[in-house]
Amino acid sequence: MISEIFTIKHESTDGKARTGTLHLAHGDVQTPVFMPVGTSATVKALTKDDLEEIGFEIILANTYHLFLRPGSDVIEAAGGLHGFSCWNKNFLTDSGGFQVWSLSKLRKITEEGAFFASNIDGSRHMFTPERVVDVQTQFNADVQMQLDVCTGWGIEKKEAINALAITEKWLARAKDEWLKKKDEGYKGILLPIVQGNFFKDLRKRSSEFVTSMDLPAIAIGGLSVGEPAEEFASMLDYTVENLPKTKAKYVMGIGTPDYILDAVRSGIDMFDCVLPTRNARNGSYFTRDGNLSIKQERFIRDFSPIDRECNCKVCRTYSRSYLRHLFKEQEILSCMLASYHNLYFLHNMMKEIRTSIEENRFEQYRIDFLQRYKAGAIK
Repeated sequence: MISEIFTIKHESTDGKARTGTLHLAHGDVQTPVFMPVGTSATVKALTKDDLEEIGFEIILANTYHLFLRPGSDVIEAAGGLHGFSCWNKNFLTDSGGFQVWSLSKLRKITEEGAFFASNIDGSRHMFTPERVVDVQTQFNADVQMQLDVCTGWGIEKKEAINALAITEKWLARAKDEWLKKKDEGYKGILLPIVQGNFFKDLRKRSSEFVTSMDLPAIAIGGLSVGEPAEEFASMLDYTVENLPKTKAKYVMGIGTPDYILDAVRSGIDMFDCVLPTRNARNGSYFTRDGNLSIKQERFIRDFSPIDRECNCKVCRTYSRSYLRHLFKEQEILSCMLASYHNLYFLHNMMKEIRTSIEENRFEQYRIDFLQRYKAGAIK
């Protein structure tokens, strides 16, 4: 049996939400947790000191992009991602499977692996389950993901069955390779990925197979791929019901307050998304009263902060008027400040969520937060 890395601290009396601690190689992580995405071993427009100042304990990096540039050998020589980036807390790395699916000009999936062309120079590469484990081990990832076959919303069941069958075979091979790396001293954990698209029988089959692998935690894939919000929530609930409660659970690709709150309600412990920083670069700020688009003309003479209830250094220091000016002038500082605020906002929301769970009032917190957030009544 694989040793457990997750401790459940408190389960809310008003639903499935829970708090816990992930015990990882570069420190404990409090859950539920939102993880910023640092695609190229950096969260765009922010320094590692910014992330530490906000209080993050884990960030993501992207296997596909880092494999292509600067290359896994370079990162390994630098001391892994931690030595390369000087971020000394935890890294989670994805498998690169999504990018193979979404970015490649040439892509061929077989039982052996995924053959693809680089989006940088067209060079051709093969990701096998074993190679992806090896690359993420070179990165010294604290959490690494298995290679899986991604599928989108609305595909035929036959295609979903084929993708799931390959994903299952790849998981077994990835686990074997990961166990070899553990025997050689690697301390990171491997996460399997539940697939099955939006077919309940396939989701149940995948959940049972993943559970049988007895890995330290479980990721839920194939959601937030263009489906309606109600379909996301329904399939997420169904998938969680078929997974062991004791395992930490991770849903990839969600990063807005409404989706995060729904995921926590379903019993999810980890999530990530590029959206908070991508939106920031486009002048969109999170506030308790909905998203604020700083580019609007009505903010020219608005000298109030972005969010009066936010205690981040951006809201304590700068006005909407000044932040609009930075955005309109395309100043680099605009991206930096907006990204800092959006990640601070989500990190602070996660702290509030954990407190509400431990005080057995999460459901009321969720309802109150969303009612105000969705009203979008920016003052």
